Amino acid sequence: MAERAHVTSVDAIESFRAQLIAYLGKARPLLEDASDEVSRTRQWLESDRRIFWENQVRRRAKILQEAQQAVFSARLSNLRETTTAEQVAVQRAKRTLTEAEEKLRIVKKWSLEFDHRADPLVKQLESLRTMLGNTMPKAAAHLAQLVKTLDAYAGIAPPVAAPAAAPTEPNAPSDPAEAKGGAD
Repeated sequence: MAERAHVTSVDAIESFRAQLIAYLGKARPLLEDASDEVSRTRQWLESDRRIFWENQVRRRAKILQEAQQAVFSARLSNLRETTTAEQVAVQRAKRTLTEAEEKLRIVKKWSLEFDHRADPLVKQLESLRTMLGNTMPKAAAHLAQLVKTLDAYAGIAPPVAAPAAAPTEPNAPSDPAEAKGGAD
């Protein structure tokens, strides 16, 4: 016959279960925030920044065109020479336009690369989210059931050994009729 397990306390299991539930309560919102942040970043890259730099390129191209037109007009008219300020304005407009075009190019590049770089990490996040949403609550329920089972097991009294035959006294009669006082 197998020996009985010696279960005295299930407090460690119950403590672990409580900590697991607390962890789940903290981890789920953090994973939701991380997923939301990925979506916001994608939206920011594809919409906000792209539109901003496209508008900047148009605005700065217009400024460059106006500065070049001023220089061109000054050259056509024989009345005056182009001023240094006009030439500096053209150079500054070219630099700012080049900067805006470079920023737009970088934003477009990151828009294309973002999903390629972020998707493996997002998949890991989703896997963890699934585990925390499905597997871990099942584990907590299993631990609760385990605690109940162990409590029930610990509450069962150990089997009592069958009482051994009472020892007989050396001079005691073995027949019960003799023990009552003799024969009638």
